[in-house]
Amino acid sequence: MKKINFIICLIFFLFYSFYAHSNIKIKYKIENQIITNIDILEEKRYITFLRPNLKNISKDEISKIAENSLIREIIKKKELDTVFRNLENEEITSQIKKSLIDYVNVKNETELVNLLKENKINYDKIILKMKYERLWNQLIFSKFNPLVKIDKIKLSQQLKKKILSNKKYEYNLSELLFEIDKNEKLNKKYKEIFDYIKLNNFKLAVFKYSISDSSKKGGEIGWIKETLLSDDLNSILLKMKVDEISKPLKYPNGYLVLKINDKKEMKQTINFNKELEELIRYERNRQLNQFSLLYFKKLKQNTLIDEK
Repeated sequence: MKKINFIICLIFFLFYSFYAHSNIKIKYKIENQIITNIDILEEKRYITFLRPNLKNISKDEISKIAENSLIREIIKKKELDTVFRNLENEEITSQIKKSLIDYVNVKNETELVNLLKENKINYDKIILKMKYERLWNQLIFSKFNPLVKIDKIKLSQQLKKKILSNKKYEYNLSELLFEIDKNEKLNKKYKEIFDYIKLNNFKLAVFKYSISDSSKKGGEIGWIKETLLSDDLNSILLKMKVDEISKPLKYPNGYLVLKINDKKEMKQTINFNKELEELIRYERNRQLNQFSLLYFKKLKQNTLIDEK
């Protein structure tokens, strides 16, 4: 009897295994790695967990966002493997766990694990994904920070000029950075994005179209003083109202669209040295972000991506 039961269980297991594998479909082949429909399903759970607003868009759009997210991750990981001998950085892992606990507003790691289980998300996998992003930022800094050009004298002169103006503002901004293909026209692409924003909202448009790292936060940049921005940007923002969206601005990595979420007049007395340090830091980060986008674009162009 035991032998019969064993055989029945074995047959059931083999049948279930065959059925499960028969439902796995390869969607992309990237070099020697594949992305399956199961991978995309897991990625959809991951990105909608971190960005709940994505649940408001169609399943097809979420799937496309998940596909692009997985492609970016594979390309970045391939480069990280050539640079870092060991990706198991405990210090970074600890920082990620703490930031994730704060982000989802739970008390401790146990509550975090339970919350992820409820959402069918693998705890180790989400930590690993976030670790890749941290290491990518480290790579960009170490590789391109020596190439960052900061003209302190010029920045100092610009800051002095801005401080002399009667009214100075702070802007709460969101951004959307998009590219156009060779066969696309800028006006047509912008109209497509603008129509999507009107039908949905700016944040969802960012998730769908933006190539910037800020897309992970729905394009939110936060509060920025006008003393940190270029004269060209300030002149554009000064004419815009809250909730207004700018025309596309040409940038080295594509076209930038800005949205003013809020605006307020700067009341505090400006400490010039402190403001200059902040301006230098802002300019350094701006250049590093551009290097990051350009470097990833180069890696992607040199990667064989086969869509099945």
